[in-house]
Amino acid sequence: MVSLSAVEEGYRRFQENMIGHLEHLDGEGRFGDDPWTRPQGGGGVTRVLSGGRHIEKAAVNFSSVFGDTPSGLSERIAAAGSSFHATGVSIIIHPRNPYAPAFHANIRYFESDTESAWFGGGADLTPSYLFEEDAYHFHSVLAGVCSRHPSARYQEWKKACDDYFRLHHRGESRGVGGLFFDHITDDLDDTWAFQQDLAADLPNAYLPILERRMSMPYGADQSRWHRIRRSRYAEFNLIWDRGTRFGLETGGRIESILASLPPVAEWVYDFEPEPGSPEALLLSVVRSPARSWL
Repeated sequence: MVSLSAVEEGYRRFQENMIGHLEHLDGEGRFGDDPWTRPQGGGGVTRVLSGGRHIEKAAVNFSSVFGDTPSGLSERIAAAGSSFHATGVSIIIHPRNPYAPAFHANIRYFESDTESAWFGGGADLTPSYLFEEDAYHFHSVLAGVCSRHPSARYQEWKKACDDYFRLHHRGESRGVGGLFFDHITDDLDDTWAFQQDLAADLPNAYLPILERRMSMPYGADQSRWHRIRRSRYAEFNLIWDRGTRFGLETGGRIESILASLPPVAEWVYDFEPEPGSPEALLLSVVRSPARSWL
């Protein structure tokens, strides 16, 4: 039987485990420790690394908030109750090297006074330069985790990720996808086991990619393209991301909600890369129908 206290404890362990992996790999950067309290109920711990050797910015944040359901909440199922309790961990990593992809993941759990409860979460990879072997590795790890749990559905959740992480106003995917699942109410015990397995395997899904890209030589042109692609990342989080919207609507801590944004981004008017360039290759992928990476 899933209990809120067990889920919160597991999420806190996940936060500390991921931080340990990232600090070890970076070698220099260290995460701050910023506990916060939500006046309406609950709080969390925001952990941000800035200016590391290989990681320009990373945030690994835990939250557990509760209270009366705000009026006008756009989360339809959550809005059906008069009170709620939501807890989760979110991760965002923005590497310094343009050849190293950004990474995002989150796992979350929600309860309301209507006796409804569900899990959600996912993980996705956002490269500025396409290395197909990185996408294959990332998806193979995620598919492997799903294969171990009856409640997990890789193909369905991969499609949901492709559909969700999309800049509809530009006709582009944010990256090469991953998993996205939400409002999972069936077999909560196995879904909780899946979430724990996913949390344990996420370092293996992403860190080998970061390790093999973070020391590649690059120049000013690659850095500029990196900033341009980061602007698309910012656009998604500010326009389309449900987590950002939910945090703002429930009175979450603004600094923690917006910690996912990249440290530096650039908007260049009507920029198109040279045909046949590595930059153009990336655009051809994110502007095309989603690919299978298995």
